[in-house]
Amino acid sequence: MNAPLAERVRPKSLDEYISQNHLVGENGSLTLQIKKGIIPSLIFWGPPGTGKTTLANIIANESQRPFYTLSAINSGVKDIREVIDKAKQSGGLFTSKNPILFIDEIHRFSKSQQDSLLAAVEKGWVTLIGATTENPSFEVIPALLSRCQVYVLNPFGKEDLEALLHRAMEQDELLRSKKIKLEETEALLRLSGGDGRKLLNIFELVVHSEETDSLTITDALVMGKVQKNTVLYDKTGEQHYDIISAFIKSIRGSDPNGTVYWLARMIEGGEDVKFIARRMLISASEDIGLANPTALVIANSTFQAVTTIGYPEARIILSQCAIYLATSPKSNASYAAVGKAQQAVKQTGDLSVPLALRNAPTKLMKDLGYGEEYKYAHDYENNFVSLEFLPDQLSGTTFYKPGNNQRERGIKEFLKNRWKDKYDS
Repeated sequence: MNAPLAERVRPKSLDEYISQNHLVGENGSLTLQIKKGIIPSLIFWGPPGTGKTTLANIIANESQRPFYTLSAINSGVKDIREVIDKAKQSGGLFTSKNPILFIDEIHRFSKSQQDSLLAAVEKGWVTLIGATTENPSFEVIPALLSRCQVYVLNPFGKEDLEALLHRAMEQDELLRSKKIKLEETEALLRLSGGDGRKLLNIFELVVHSEETDSLTITDALVMGKVQKNTVLYDKTGEQHYDIISAFIKSIRGSDPNGTVYWLARMIEGGEDVKFIARRMLISASEDIGLANPTALVIANSTFQAVTTIGYPEARIILSQCAIYLATSPKSNASYAAVGKAQQAVKQTGDLSVPLALRNAPTKLMKDLGYGEEYKYAHDYENNFVSLEFLPDQLSGTTFYKPGNNQRERGIKEFLKNRWKDKYDS
């Protein structure tokens, strides 16, 4: 009974599993694969507490396969080879004897550690299931990624989280021994941030902090208990997304003090140096953009530098870059422009490329008019000639609107001199 509530009520089968219907619903892609007994190597990508480990266990149970688990935090190449040696005694690819090797936080494995998995995955000695909170395109080596199917797990929604609470009260022996009424759940859901494990940890904290067998859960009770017992539920890594959010919002809000404070919180918490640098790369383009294009150059240099140097010295480079970003002028015009363009693509579909812009490598294509009306800008004054570059259905549409900062005001004047109909206002 000493195990946390989240562990005590962990689902054992797909029928008990809550959420991720796109994967394990009646017609979910994983459901169909499990029913057929064909389980390829997989990578589960999603935020903490969305059921990645649980799903790996269920797949092993449902397919009746041996199950080995390693944590990338404390496992090395030697541990991997020992598991693979055991697995090699089993059958071949996609057989019921083919063991499942589950690696939690696979993004923390080095290249050499990931390389040690390649032969076992390729030859079918194991079916690999990796779990990661980081984009596998960045953190998993291409050779291993190409041998795995990537499935995205979403944060739990309100209905999913409430279902978790009710199931815990119904299934857990300790909770069943108490008379609990869920009068309000907003505080529980908000504090969880879509993390099912965090939700159950907070719920258990609140229930056991009351020395009574009968209690009513209200938002005021939850907030009061959590604020008094922050250390009990604020385990290392559980505020991963909250703190990075505060960090990025401080940069966006041009506050170097808030920026460096949240940076220090991440450094002291042992946050991955590449994770911090990568988020600054994104912010340099999303929040600063063309207001100061040098920000992206500095952020990229920072990423390369801290990847080479590592802690503790990397903290100085991270601080320099973070403060530079916070004190830079801001513009999200590029971010907004591509968002509008993507929305137009979704609404209008695959519109035809205008004939004037099409490639014409063959005589037939030239005869059909491909590229015929194209005007080569460098043949005209100021290297510009008015030509519609959008499909006919979107003619005249403006996606990019320069921000109100010194550099983009110059860009606006440049565009007005060429596209008066679009940038006169």
